[in-house]
Amino acid sequence: MQIILHDTLTGSDRPFLPHDPNRVTCYVCGPTVYHYVHIGNARPVVVFDLLTRLLRLTYSGLSYARNITDVDDKINAAAQREGVPIRQLAERYARAFHEDMAALAALPPDIEPFATDHIAAMIRLIEQLLARGHAYEAQGHVLFHVPSDPNYGILSHRSRDEMLAGARVEVAPYKKDPADFVLWKPSPPELPGWDSPWGRGRPGWHIECTAMIATHLGQTIDLHGGGQDLIFPHHENEIAQGCCAHGTDHFARYWLHNGYLTIAGEKMSKSLGNFRTVRELLTHYPGEAIRYVLLTAHYRKPLDFSAEALTQAVRALDRLYATLHAAATLPVAAIDLTAWGTAVGLAPHRIAELTSRFGPTYTPWDATLGPHPVAEALRTIAPTTAAVTMAHLQTAWPAHAATLPAPYGGADKPLPLLGLGAAPRLVAALANDLNTPAALAVLHDLAAELRADPTPVAKAELLASAELLGLLTTGLPAWRQGGHPAAGATLTAEAIEALIAERTAARTARDFARADAIRQQLADAGILLEDTKNGTIWRRKWPEETL
Repeated sequence: MQIILHDTLTGSDRPFLPHDPNRVTCYVCGPTVYHYVHIGNARPVVVFDLLTRLLRLTYSGLSYARNITDVDDKINAAAQREGVPIRQLAERYARAFHEDMAALAALPPDIEPFATDHIAAMIRLIEQLLARGHAYEAQGHVLFHVPSDPNYGILSHRSRDEMLAGARVEVAPYKKDPADFVLWKPSPPELPGWDSPWGRGRPGWHIECTAMIATHLGQTIDLHGGGQDLIFPHHENEIAQGCCAHGTDHFARYWLHNGYLTIAGEKMSKSLGNFRTVRELLTHYPGEAIRYVLLTAHYRKPLDFSAEALTQAVRALDRLYATLHAAATLPVAAIDLTAWGTAVGLAPHRIAELTSRFGPTYTPWDATLGPHPVAEALRTIAPTTAAVTMAHLQTAWPAHAATLPAPYGGADKPLPLLGLGAAPRLVAALANDLNTPAALAVLHDLAAELRADPTPVAKAELLASAELLGLLTTGLPAWRQGGHPAAGATLTAEAIEALIAERTAARTARDFARADAIRQQLADAGILLEDTKNGTIWRRKWPEETL
């Protein structure tokens, strides 16, 4: 399978060819944890979660790192207001971040380094830059000297004047050049600081990612990602620091950046009153709907996030779950991995690895049974540790697997590789620079095909494709009953089913007034009905409040 990715540095679509196919290296800039993350922070998490799912299908080894920034002026200010150490504040909000991302079914990275655990590595990197003549000391600061790097600007393709304006550079008399940026700065007694050859201080923002990449992944990596807002100055400065310190001609082989996110057509801003955290949105909408919205636009395009978009996502998921409800009694076919791997274009040795690990066939989770067990395991571990990685998920998996029915259960069952068996046309859409709008269209086509011709194979293909996209993880039972009942409503599932049966009888007797009255009674209780050829299905309404 050939994955095509749009590389920001070259401005072109390029075949993805990692340096070592047995160890693909990927780094994505993570959150600054001084408060709950906003919905804009969630977009790169979901985008690169999807990309790494595709990479894990294609390659035998992936080292995916996403950092936690826990030293920053905003963190310092928040910690001072609360009177707590910055690490205590950062770990609290890192756990909250993990909980919120687990609600969006985003898998953890393989490595999740905290910046403050890498101060020594940052100091060594700064010393290398000083030794190579790319940095200098001035009034307790250490600064990178931008004119020393002839390739500076290679990523953003900006002129010097544009770079000075875009970086909002601090005018300081100790700078040799206005474009120079801080690698290390002094800390007053009231702020966090670390001993260094240049006195007590703290790192500049840009140095942390370069140091953590070198520590965990190497001096050069295959893929670096993040939001468009990070292209300049952050990623530009990462390249300068890494290449100048190590003497390499490139820092990352591919650069990927997701587009901006707006709220109802406006840039998200606290001053505009439209700043929305993921945690707040999760009180109104299912996490699966939030993820669905984030997949509706191509990752490089702007995405307008609105109440209307969330409502449309809920309705789209309703249609998918209704399809599963109609096919609830159908078994899920076991997918032949050799035939599937050949159809999607996996290398023969990769197919052999997959069959060795999972056996000749793979059965995707039947979402009519309940929540996806991988998503459930992730939600269990998310709040338990400040750094959550795939290793934590691997450790937690056997206990979850032991409780599952056949063919999913057994403590010896390996953690599923999500997306095995996905429809080749859906995989092809994602391999084409993560074309998620096309992939979602395929997913709905698969649902239509299952409705038209209900077979175990069609059901398996729909479920496997949803697994790759990170959808249908809530499970049919929880989707139906997971909404919040209307205020004062006390209807149980049994009472709802009884009213639906009464309504069906009234419709059969052509007592449409009574049937409509029951429908209204259920609607007032927050129960939505959908009449299908296989009967009436229901779910509790999610409190879709205006953003």
